[in-house]
Amino acid sequence: MDWEYTEDLAFLALCDAFRESGETSAIEFLASGEGAYHFLELTQNAAGEGVDLSDSDAMEDFQQEIIESIEDLCNK
Repeated sequence: MDWEYTEDLAFLALCDAFRESGETSAIEFLASGEGAYHFLELTQNAAGEGVDLSDSDAMEDFQQEIIESIEDLCNK
């Protein structure tokens, strides 16, 4: 993926909300209302940047990359 999503405001908001939630699992957080909201916003921004997430495998890969990034950045 060529888009640097870690600099996107939606990703930063997602990380902030994850930290503030006290949740330790990014997967669980993304399943919550607030996490899902920020993830949806991030996927919309990705589409605006030309990232094709129409394929279920591409969406799954994107979601896994986001989960790993959130956990790496926020659980330090």
